[in-house]
Amino acid sequence: MKLVKTLSAIGLALSAHLAHAQAWPERNLIWIVPFAAGGPTDGMARDIADRVAKQIGQTIIIENAAGAGGTIGATKASKANPDGYTFLVGHMGYMGAGPSLYKKLAYDPVKNFEAVFRFPDTPLVLLVGANSRFKSVAELIAEAKAKPDTINFGNAGVGSTSHLIAALFEAKAGINVQPVSYKGAAPAMNDLIGGQVDAMFDQSNTALPQVQGGRLRAIALTSLTPMPQQYPGVAPLADKVLPGFEAATWYGLYAPAGTPKDIVQKMHQAYMKALSDKAWTAKMSSMGIHLLSDAQYGPDAFAKHTASEVEKWRKVVADAKISID
Repeated sequence: MKLVKTLSAIGLALSAHLAHAQAWPERNLIWIVPFAAGGPTDGMARDIADRVAKQIGQTIIIENAAGAGGTIGATKASKANPDGYTFLVGHMGYMGAGPSLYKKLAYDPVKNFEAVFRFPDTPLVLLVGANSRFKSVAELIAEAKAKPDTINFGNAGVGSTSHLIAALFEAKAGINVQPVSYKGAAPAMNDLIGGQVDAMFDQSNTALPQVQGGRLRAIALTSLTPMPQQYPGVAPLADKVLPGFEAATWYGLYAPAGTPKDIVQKMHQAYMKALSDKAWTAKMSSMGIHLLSDAQYGPDAFAKHTASEVEKWRKVVADAKISID
């Protein structure tokens, strides 16, 4: 008799859960963006959120929870109710390299989150000043090998994407350069233009105006394929110089662990419908954003990508001895 009652209770709970999930969404959703409003992550998140909101029929509110390299917002999202109304806009920094960069992290990017969908990637471009002595990445590597620790690379801060990619570049090229950390990409870019630093990695979309304006010169891409529309004549590092080299600033949407799978799937389906707008995706591509295959956007593929990135950056961070308290 007790077994029957127990099974009945489980059945009722499951029915209630399914009914709730089927009715979703009944109110506004929150996407936590762990950076300040107005930045590139915030801008991309708002653009995608507006388009997904139209598909699900509810408003998506962007909540900026900046601080500690994005880990404050990620921690908040990891502790949210997994009811399908709170999500995290993830970034390679705090969801890929975070476990290696921070000695004390209150969340696990793999265990504490459900991957929902991946945004298009943003490759990086290796930049030098317009009047730099380096005309190619081969020349830069050759000098770095001949004169170790004499070439300096600007970056947006310790543990930033530009810092991490430069460390990966060092390891793959077998060179040693001097990192120069700034409080943000803008001051680093200004010193690169002014000749105070020798080189820098920056996102392909944000670097494009400076390159097109002739203030900086692009000498390599971190994508596997060229970007002839945006960076004509600029070859990927993987093309002859560093075979297999690939890196990008990646973003995506996560939900707290335990969020119903059917809600995750509904969010993914809404996103894929938004991506069917060819004018929108063409605009992103023209800005230097790299579109992925449909399969790469999905929850399972994004979960695997997250796990692989955690392991990838673990070695890079350890070898480069990068640490953030």
